[in-house]
Amino acid sequence: MDHTRIASQPQAYVHVQSKIDDFFGRFKIATLMHRCGVRKHHGHSVRSLTEAIFTLPFVGKNFFRGIVLNNDLPFGKDAAYQLLKGETYNWRRLLLSLGRRVFGVFNRLTSDERESVLIIDDSPYDRSRSKWVELLSNVWDHSTGRFLKGFRMLTICWSDGTSCLPMDFALLSSADAKKRLCDSQKILDKRSCAYQRRKEATEKATAHLEAMVKRILSTGVSAKYLLMDSWFTMPATVVTLAQHLKVIGMVKKSPNIHYSYNGVGMDLMAIYRRLKKRPGRAKILASADVMLNDEVAAKLVFVRDKRKKDWLALLSTNTKLADEEVVRIYGKRWDIEVFFKMAKQHLKLTKEIQCRDFDALIAHTSIVFMRYMFLAYQCRIETDQRSFGDLFYACCEEMADISFMQALYRILTLAADQLKQMGTFCERTATALFDAIMENALQCVGLSKNNLAIV
Repeated sequence: MDHTRIASQPQAYVHVQSKIDDFFGRFKIATLMHRCGVRKHHGHSVRSLTEAIFTLPFVGKNFFRGIVLNNDLPFGKDAAYQLLKGETYNWRRLLLSLGRRVFGVFNRLTSDERESVLIIDDSPYDRSRSKWVELLSNVWDHSTGRFLKGFRMLTICWSDGTSCLPMDFALLSSADAKKRLCDSQKILDKRSCAYQRRKEATEKATAHLEAMVKRILSTGVSAKYLLMDSWFTMPATVVTLAQHLKVIGMVKKSPNIHYSYNGVGMDLMAIYRRLKKRPGRAKILASADVMLNDEVAAKLVFVRDKRKKDWLALLSTNTKLADEEVVRIYGKRWDIEVFFKMAKQHLKLTKEIQCRDFDALIAHTSIVFMRYMFLAYQCRIETDQRSFGDLFYACCEEMADISFMQALYRILTLAADQLKQMGTFCERTATALFDAIMENALQCVGLSKNNLAIV
């Protein structure tokens, strides 16, 4: 058993490496890196360095064991750290460019009737054991209800309900200087990507949403709806984002947030009390048309909360959408939660590398997001029969071109060829029988024998 296990490890590594090489080659990642300023100054190519870091979780190693202590690599640890700490490398553009190309593959496999969506959410980037990480701050964790040391990872994903692609992100520190535990000490050119990243890290999350959505849509990525959780579905934010996409989001119950219902400003609870509820154990309790800041029309859909005896509210800027469709489309927001869990637990987002440099955190996070794109691509091409390429379409055309009568004619003709070897009597009897069958069948469908061309 030990010999089998030891012998199978190199084979598994070769199999994984071949898949990764094919992914890098098919989407021309080296070319994209060159266009995004991630270029070689000396030594080994940036593709070999990036691919070595990219492969680590798929072979069960972290950065220290796979790069720092690995003597089998043709480059040293300094080359890998230099790649991650590059101040002029535009990793955000690289991630979006790769996402656009993978989207092009998925979009051909997605029906026009299926609603593709953009999903906005944030998740804590935990660095609780760190002290001197650049721009480290105290951030609020919604899931645990407490503060932790780290960052807020604001992310936008594209999803068609089957596959999910992380398109853009921002690592956010605190906008309050008192909550930042370690400020930036680097002297940077204000035109560099590093300076811009640090500047946006100290701004509020809502200040980035419109720019991120516009940046994704400008590349050609298409979506019908923008999905958000209750932390982002505020009237002012929805009004801004509704200029680019129809918005569907969960609404927070707050007496400070008002909507215009029948010309009167009310909070969510007051609107719910005035509505007539559906009888029985209906999942959708009621709905109402409202106005947001007297600018954008929206629909509020109230649904039953399964976790407790309460209700939840969804908001849609598409007022013509049925209540059931609003709930169904919002269910696609769960894809980004699956992405966060996969990135943290299996792709080693926060535990693989312990760099203190903010640029290194951005670069490593981008590589982790690229790993998830690789997994989504492999899963799609191995499970979706439409991804088999020309062979699938050729088979579909072949089956469409061959009618029942042509198939019957082929079978009988092949049978007659086999009976020719059995003697004259058998051949004459079989031919007469087959001709009688085909004449009767052709009369039923109104064809002649000349219409049946053997392909």
